[in-house]
Amino acid sequence: MASVTMEEFEALLQESFDVDTPEEGTVVKGKVIAIEAGQAIIDVGYKMEGRVDLKEFADPGEAPEISVGDSVEVFLRAAENAKGEAVISREMARREEAWDRLEKAYADELRVDGAIFGRVKGGFTVDLGGAVAFLPGSQVDVRPVRDAGPLMGLKQPFQVLKMDRRRGNIVVSRRAILEESRAEQRAEVIGKLAEGDSVDGVVKNITEYGAFVDLGGVDGLLHVTDMAWRRVNHPSEILTIGETVKVQVVKINKETHRISLGMKQLMDDPWDIVGAKYPLESQHKGRVTNITDYGAFVELEAGVEGLVHVSEMSWTKKNVHPGKIVSTSQEVDVMVLEIDGVKRRVSLGLKQTQRNPWEVFAEQNPVGNEVEGEVKNITEFGLFIGLEGDIDGMVHLSDLTWEGRGEDVIGDYP
Repeated sequence: MASVTMEEFEALLQESFDVDTPEEGTVVKGKVIAIEAGQAIIDVGYKMEGRVDLKEFADPGEAPEISVGDSVEVFLRAAENAKGEAVISREMARREEAWDRLEKAYADELRVDGAIFGRVKGGFTVDLGGAVAFLPGSQVDVRPVRDAGPLMGLKQPFQVLKMDRRRGNIVVSRRAILEESRAEQRAEVIGKLAEGDSVDGVVKNITEYGAFVDLGGVDGLLHVTDMAWRRVNHPSEILTIGETVKVQVVKINKETHRISLGMKQLMDDPWDIVGAKYPLESQHKGRVTNITDYGAFVELEAGVEGLVHVSEMSWTKKNVHPGKIVSTSQEVDVMVLEIDGVKRRVSLGLKQTQRNPWEVFAEQNPVGNEVEGEVKNITEFGLFIGLEGDIDGMVHLSDLTWEGRGEDVIGDYP
């Protein structure tokens, strides 16, 4: 064996000291030699021991897991305190370790596990396994959260939005995870659907123009015009929130993931037999469903409506608003005047169900017959007389008297 000089021996001895003696302010490896009084006693080498509270070994939202004989990394704050023990911290070591891990996850856009443990102004604090992050209130959920209590202390994934190691700032989002999960779930559900499919769904929300139906993780819009073949003024007439309904997938937009649904598509289209059931000039009873300036809509049966134009309402009343002739929900007799199967329109007549009063009057009152009537209006050219059947007759100035001028006697009529 080659002899070793004194200088070489001292160098080797110092090297062994450097290896065995941990440097203060660094993360060192240690071994758990005992657990007592809620603390772990850790040997960090070179006859140095320190104590660490067990809670510092707990992962976010979980109980501490540490046993005698375990090898752990701790941060050596001081080699010796007043008690002759090393001052060590598992939490500070975990922080350094966590920052390394989080920076890699941030760079790779990976999720990180953490647990919400406190409230601060504008949001919450999250333990990311040694590093503390800020969770803005707007990033907690896809919808505003009134009570975050049930979320506290639970181990769950987060997305790192921003981080600055020099300043010790980390901003995370729970909402991004939920949105991604919802998008994946939505894509999975949509992938199983095809246009024309009949599916069961639950009415989730009702608006003026329709209802949103949950198909099991994805919502579809059931427009009010696709709920029934008949006119539906408001979706709440036939649907309630929480109700299970059978719907047909009418259209799927693969790009926007929007789904259009229909209920009436699962029912027989009454228009398939309109032509045979309602031939031209046939008379039927109907119910007035809507009145406009240009006429009134009359429902012949569920899903089949026709329009009685204002010009087809009365033989005698001209330039009168339809509301003066009929009222909503009134049952009326109508005649079918025209059917357009392509445009799904039926033209109806109200006056055609009655005889033309002019023809009746002419039959009952031949020329030369005397009639009586009430003076309804006086004009500069004569009198208007109300006769039977809402018919107005006119007496011209020249026919008021055989003697003198009509202008002189027209004032005698009240």
